[in-house]
Amino acid sequence: MTWFNKQSRLVQLLLLIIPFVNWITEVVVRWSTWSKKGGLVRLVICIVVTFGGVFIGWLDFVWVLLFKKLFLQ
Repeated sequence: MTWFNKQSRLVQLLLLIIPFVNWITEVVVRWSTWSKKGGLVRLVICIVVTFGGVFIGWLDFVWVLLFKKLFLQ
């Protein structure tokens, strides 16, 4: 998560707009956040992202564009 936040907004948006790359980015960021912070809600989000990460990735693209952070982060 910290690596993702350190990137420029343009790099973040590029990582989230490319279909397969956004899934990999989502899985890595979400699972690493859960492993550091824990929590039931984060675990559920991780599981959802693992199986439907492309759609969450596009939602995160819009969210980063508007609010400069990931959805539910």
